[in-house]
Amino acid sequence: MAEHPVQGLMGATAEKIRELADANTIIGTPIAVDATTTIIPVSKVTMGFASGGSDVGAKVTKEMFGGGSGAGVSITPIAFLVVTDGNVRTVQLADHASPIDNAINALPELVDKLASLLKREEPSRQSEEA
Repeated sequence: MAEHPVQGLMGATAEKIRELADANTIIGTPIAVDATTTIIPVSKVTMGFASGGSDVGAKVTKEMFGGGSGAGVSITPIAFLVVTDGNVRTVQLADHASPIDNAINALPELVDKLASLLKREEPSRQSEEA
C-alpha cells in the first residue's frame, strides 16, 4: 500500500523536531573556564506537535489531499553544573524552586561531602586496627 500524504507530512515535521531538540540541547556543550573549572549548561525543552489532513475525492474524479502540520519548541535554560577540581555544584537559575528541586540541587554537594568524610575516616580506622 502506498504511503498516505499525511504520513509524509508528519514524518517531515517529526524529523525537524529531532534536529532542534536532541540530547545536546538539554545538556549543553561543556565550557572550560580555566584548567580546573568547567561549566555545563542544562536546559528544559518543551515541544508541541500537530498534524492533520483531509481527502477529497468522493465527488471529484481526481483524488485531492489537503493537509498541514505545525510544531513548537521552547528551550529554557534552567541551571548550570559547575565542575571545579572534581567537585560538582548546581547553580539553578529559577528562584521558584520546590523543596524537591532544592534537595536534588543539594545532592551533588552532599555526595562530595560524604565522600570526603569517608576518605578521612578510612585512614583513622586503619591506624586503630594496627
